[in-house]
Amino acid sequence: MTGLARRLVAEGLGTAMLLAVVVGSGIMAERLAGGNVAIALLANAIATGAGLIALILMFGPVSGAHFNPVVTLSEAVQKNLPGRDVLPYLLVQVLGAFAGVAAAHGMFDLPLFAASEHVRTGLSQWWSEFVASFGLIAVIISCSRSRPTVTPFAVAAYITAAYWFTSSTSFANPAVTLARAATNTFAGIRPADAPGFIVAQLLGAAVATLVFGWLYPAPGRAHQS
Repeated sequence: MTGLARRLVAEGLGTAMLLAVVVGSGIMAERLAGGNVAIALLANAIATGAGLIALILMFGPVSGAHFNPVVTLSEAVQKNLPGRDVLPYLLVQVLGAFAGVAAAHGMFDLPLFAASEHVRTGLSQWWSEFVASFGLIAVIISCSRSRPTVTPFAVAAYITAAYWFTSSTSFANPAVTLARAATNTFAGIRPADAPGFIVAQLLGAAVATLVFGWLYPAPGRAHQS
């Protein structure tokens, strides 16, 4: 039980810190960019990528540094995480994500939570979230099974890139999506738009788990086919 508690604290704290980075850097970027959305997005993307490297290196040895329900579900499907741990992981990720939003707002003298008015919807954005989540899981499976030491850097590089090549700016994370609905800032998403993002994220992650689980067989399964 002590081991599980340690892993849950790591997941919750790591997810909170990730949201503090995403939302806080978005607020700072918007305030400093003077209305230039491209500069604001660039700053937000770089801060998020840098933060991800640090957080995965920090918490990876403890909990696996999922910080993301689709990663947890994918790991459970691959038998890398006991099924009984899935719901506790998901719960602390969501709670941590909202705590991170509150922490970011507190640093910028904003209300702890505020419903976002940032419209993010439509087929192109849902497809973007499918692609972003597919790619995230693809990077995690392929790197963790071939060159595990580079995984933190590969994940951060992919997310930084996906901020720019997707029309949705790559949420790729249901917990992040829910929490970003509670920030009426640069990083926000209107609450009504969150379900479409989450469905697309789950589908993208599921397909990637199947495809890349086959492309990169787990040790001991490589010679079974």
